[in-house]
Amino acid sequence: MSETVYPLAGAAALERRGLRDRVYDLVLDMLMTADLAPGTRLSIDAIARDLKVSPTPVREALVQLERTGLVVREALKGYRVAPPLAAEHLEALFDARLVLECGATELAARHAQELVPLLEQALTEHIAISHVVDEAVDEGEKLSVGLIRDYFAVDWNFHHLIFEGTRNPFLLDMSEAISTRVHRMRQTVKSGVSDADEAVIEHGAILEAFRSGDGAAAGRAMRDHIERVRERARKDVAAAS
Repeated sequence: MSETVYPLAGAAALERRGLRDRVYDLVLDMLMTADLAPGTRLSIDAIARDLKVSPTPVREALVQLERTGLVVREALKGYRVAPPLAAEHLEALFDARLVLECGATELAARHAQELVPLLEQALTEHIAISHVVDEAVDEGEKLSVGLIRDYFAVDWNFHHLIFEGTRNPFLLDMSEAISTRVHRMRQTVKSGVSDADEAVIEHGAILEAFRSGDGAAAGRAMRDHIERVRERARKDVAAAS
């Protein structure tokens, strides 16, 4: 008697989600360039044609991007590139990061023994991609969108691992909201790559605090990092105005 083979009911859903995620990344890349001015209309059909996909994953990607603040939806008009992040919203974002990330860092320090090797690997990757960025800058090259995206992903991964290290699913959910807003900040002030060397040093200080097993020291190191990033973002905003 032959064995009945049932199709994987979730296979189509997984494939669809994979397509949606790829489209999301491509549209995000587009938004992270300086080519689209605030207020630019984003045509779902036009983007779908450019990417050679159906409108559905583009629509889903834009819905997801709306939560980041990178795009806004107007009733009966569709999606547009969001206006620049206002100064007061920039400050509010950093205040939120201080509250959330410093507390998460202290909690994660309870599991420092398991977390430190992961952070060491994350810092190694951060250093490696920072060297690529530095070499491109030294040679006078314009940083590609792909390199900027990859740098941001590696940079944020260090923070994400700390949130995971809290073993708190609610904090992990909150970190996703923060990470999307950080994308918005970087798109607005065009910062986050030029300070790669400083960020590596600051992440290194956080890692050292984790190695010591001192949760309060780790929280202070995270606070120092976020405040320094805030100050660099302020300077970028001032230079652009």
